[in-house]
Amino acid sequence: MASYDRPRAGGSPRPLKTGDTWWYAAVAGEAAGSFSTRVRTRTRRGCLGAVLLLTVVYAGLVLTATGRRWGDAAMTGRRADGAATTVLRDHPSLAGFTTLSLVLGCVLLLAVGLIRKRYALTGLAAGSVVTALALTGLLQRYAPRPRLADAGGLASTGFPSAQTTLALGIAFGLVLVVPYRLRAAAVGAATLWAVGVGAYTVAAGQHRPGDVIAAALVVLAVFCGALALLARRGQVRPGARRGPALPGLLVTVPLVLIAAGGLGVGLWLLGDTLTLPSAAPYDPADLRLAHRCGQALAAGVVAAAGLVLLGLLRRVDVEGAPTPYRLGGPFVEAAGVPGDGELVGPFTEDLDHEIS
Repeated sequence: MASYDRPRAGGSPRPLKTGDTWWYAAVAGEAAGSFSTRVRTRTRRGCLGAVLLLTVVYAGLVLTATGRRWGDAAMTGRRADGAATTVLRDHPSLAGFTTLSLVLGCVLLLAVGLIRKRYALTGLAAGSVVTALALTGLLQRYAPRPRLADAGGLASTGFPSAQTTLALGIAFGLVLVVPYRLRAAAVGAATLWAVGVGAYTVAAGQHRPGDVIAAALVVLAVFCGALALLARRGQVRPGARRGPALPGLLVTVPLVLIAAGGLGVGLWLLGDTLTLPSAAPYDPADLRLAHRCGQALAAGVVAAAGLVLLGLLRRVDVEGAPTPYRLGGPFVEAAGVPGDGELVGPFTEDLDHEIS
């Protein structure tokens, strides 16, 4: 925790002293000690909210018969969806391209961080991705789920989706390594790519929509926890209030449209797809509707997760504490030239220059 960000025993920030970052009050409009606390509080709430939503998704789509039936219908409905079937048949190389893009995404994340010499933040980003993948593997292996007597020929998929976890983890890792002014554009574009990866896994029958939704919530919880740790250590500072908005808008606007449209359409169709009969045969039209509903919900949740993270970090720079301010000039010279290790604030102790 930085010196300017350490609260007193009573919980309130200590008074500012010479050499502290006095510009928190003068420029950023923040009292010393309050900014990191506010960032930590909202990221911790984001982590807790993601965990609670993950619990609801797990209980509703895995532990209940209705949720499992809906997931199976969304998975088998891909065969009845002519558009998805045509795309996968005409472009068989999509599977290899998806795997290659995940590898290149990992390389890009590490390369950006190392080139910019943000070694600690790069390690934190890589550690967060590995943590999310580890939690995904643990949930796939040990999360209780009912044993089905007849799987109906469906492949046993993992809850959550490892591919979506890796793709969205790479997108969120860019928050820690890219410059602040490019964060919205980089993270938004990478989140759009993660939406495509999740949609492909559902269309190819590798995962159910609930697996993709759960993966997005796992990644959001892990990265919110990592950001809360950064804020607790005082490694955040206020970001610029104004900057180039056009590059960010070019990707955040489509992300907002996907999130709003996906969640809206998915929830609207969900009521019709939950009324499937308890046993086969099913109407192909109902299966196709369930597949499109699942695709919409999965895309909407992944896009919304990216927007939530960007919203939590609005005007928050994670590249470390600001450099202490040093002032020179005749007033400082009159008060005595400071030593190399001594920090100087905007005012001096020389009473002859005191402003009445």
